[in-house]
Amino acid sequence: MTQELDTAAVVSALLDRWADGIRRRDLDQIAAQFTDDALFQGFDPEPAFGRAAVSAYYGKQPPGLTAEHTLLHSRTLAPGAVLGYAAVTFHRPDAPVQVHLTVVAVKVDGQWLISHYHVSRVR
Repeated sequence: MTQELDTAAVVSALLDRWADGIRRRDLDQIAAQFTDDALFQGFDPEPAFGRAAVSAYYGKQPPGLTAEHTLLHSRTLAPGAVLGYAAVTFHRPDAPVQVHLTVVAVKVDGQWLISHYHVSRVR
Protein backbone atom coordinates (compact mmCIF):
# COMPACT_ATOMS: atom_id res chain seq x y z
CA MET A 1 0.00 0.00 0.00
CA THR A 2 1.41 3.38 -1.04
CA GLN A 3 0.85 6.30 1.29
CA GLU A 4 0.07 9.61 -0.42
CA LEU A 5 2.56 12.36 0.34
CA ASP A 6 1.13 15.38 2.18
CA THR A 7 2.96 18.04 0.15
CA ALA A 8 1.44 20.90 2.14
CA ALA A 9 2.81 19.45 5.38
CA VAL A 10 6.25 18.91 3.82
CA VAL A 11 6.55 22.46 2.47
CA SER A 12 5.00 24.11 5.52
CA ALA A 13 7.39 22.34 7.91
CA LEU A 14 10.37 23.29 5.75
CA LEU A 15 9.28 26.94 5.57
CA ASP A 16 8.64 26.94 9.33
CA ARG A 17 12.27 25.88 9.98
CA TRP A 18 13.53 28.49 7.49
CA ALA A 19 11.42 31.25 9.08
CA ASP A 20 12.51 30.24 12.59
CA GLY A 21 16.15 30.54 11.52
CA ILE A 22 15.46 34.01 10.12
CA ARG A 23 13.68 35.09 13.30
CA ARG A 24 16.60 33.90 15.44
CA ARG A 25 19.16 35.18 12.92
CA ASP A 26 20.68 31.70 12.90
CA LEU A 27 22.47 31.62 9.57
CA ASP A 28 23.48 27.97 9.99
CA GLN A 29 19.87 26.93 10.55
CA ILE A 30 18.69 28.92 7.53
CA ALA A 31 21.37 27.45 5.28
CA ALA A 32 20.70 23.93 6.59
CA GLN A 33 17.24 24.07 4.96
CA PHE A 34 18.88 24.17 1.51
CA THR A 35 20.72 21.59 -0.57
CA ASP A 36 24.47 21.99 -1.03
CA ASP A 37 23.89 23.11 -4.63
CA ALA A 38 20.64 25.06 -4.19
CA LEU A 39 19.76 27.76 -6.69
CA PHE A 40 18.77 30.85 -4.65
CA GLN A 41 17.15 33.95 -6.14
CA GLY A 42 16.41 36.54 -3.50
CA PHE A 43 16.37 40.30 -4.16
CA ASP A 44 19.95 40.43 -5.44
CA PRO A 45 20.13 40.93 -9.20
CA GLU A 46 22.05 37.69 -9.75
CA PRO A 47 21.16 34.23 -8.49
CA ALA A 48 23.36 32.52 -5.95
CA PHE A 49 24.20 28.87 -5.47
CA GLY A 50 24.72 26.73 -2.39
CA ARG A 51 24.44 26.99 1.36
CA ALA A 52 27.32 29.44 1.79
CA ALA A 53 25.59 31.88 -0.57
CA VAL A 54 22.28 31.50 1.29
CA SER A 55 24.04 32.19 4.60
CA ALA A 56 25.80 35.25 3.15
CA TYR A 57 22.53 36.59 1.76
CA TYR A 58 20.70 36.38 5.08
CA GLY A 59 23.78 37.62 6.92
CA LYS A 60 23.49 40.97 5.17
CA GLN A 61 19.80 41.37 6.03
CA PRO A 62 18.89 43.81 8.82
CA PRO A 63 18.71 42.58 12.41
CA GLY A 64 15.13 42.04 13.49
CA LEU A 65 14.03 40.54 10.16
CA THR A 66 11.24 37.97 10.40
CA ALA A 67 9.31 36.02 7.76
CA GLU A 68 5.66 35.10 7.96
CA HIS A 69 4.42 32.62 5.33
CA THR A 70 1.12 31.24 4.09
CA LEU A 71 1.27 28.28 1.77
CA LEU A 72 -0.92 28.89 -1.28
CA HIS A 73 -0.24 25.76 -3.32
CA SER A 74 1.83 22.60 -3.23
CA ARG A 75 2.13 19.48 -5.34
CA THR A 76 4.35 16.54 -6.09
CA LEU A 77 6.68 17.07 -9.05
CA ALA A 78 8.24 13.61 -9.03
CA PRO A 79 9.10 10.99 -6.44
CA GLY A 80 11.21 12.84 -3.86
CA ALA A 81 10.46 16.31 -5.27
CA VAL A 82 7.71 18.77 -4.32
CA LEU A 83 6.76 22.29 -5.34
CA GLY A 84 5.57 24.94 -2.93
CA TYR A 85 4.15 28.39 -3.64
CA ALA A 86 3.67 30.76 -0.70
CA ALA A 87 2.80 34.31 0.20
CA VAL A 88 5.54 35.65 2.46
CA THR A 89 5.76 38.89 4.37
CA PHE A 90 9.28 39.82 5.40
CA HIS A 91 8.92 42.09 8.40
CA ARG A 92 11.89 44.47 8.21
CA PRO A 93 12.66 47.24 10.70
CA ASP A 94 11.88 49.89 8.05
CA ALA A 95 8.77 48.40 6.40
CA PRO A 96 7.21 45.03 5.54
CA VAL A 97 7.96 43.50 2.15
CA GLN A 98 5.44 41.14 0.57
CA VAL A 99 6.60 38.49 -1.86
CA HIS A 100 5.51 35.31 -3.55
CA LEU A 101 7.96 32.51 -2.91
CA THR A 102 8.36 29.44 -5.07
CA VAL A 103 10.42 26.55 -3.73
CA VAL A 104 11.29 23.15 -5.07
CA ALA A 105 12.14 20.77 -2.25
CA VAL A 106 13.86 17.43 -2.66
CA LYS A 107 14.34 14.58 -0.24
CA VAL A 108 18.02 14.11 0.62
CA ASP A 109 19.01 11.37 3.07
CA GLY A 110 15.48 11.33 4.48
CA GLN A 111 15.23 15.11 4.94
CA TRP A 112 13.34 17.60 2.79
CA LEU A 113 15.57 20.48 1.61
CA ILE A 114 15.10 23.45 -0.70
CA SER A 115 16.91 22.97 -4.02
CA HIS A 116 15.37 25.99 -5.78
CA TYR A 117 14.19 29.24 -4.16
CA HIS A 118 12.76 32.23 -6.01
CA VAL A 119 11.00 35.32 -4.65
CA SER A 120 8.97 37.85 -6.59
CA ARG A 121 7.98 41.11 -4.94
CA VAL A 122 4.25 41.74 -4.75
CA ARG A 123 3.37 45.28 -5.82
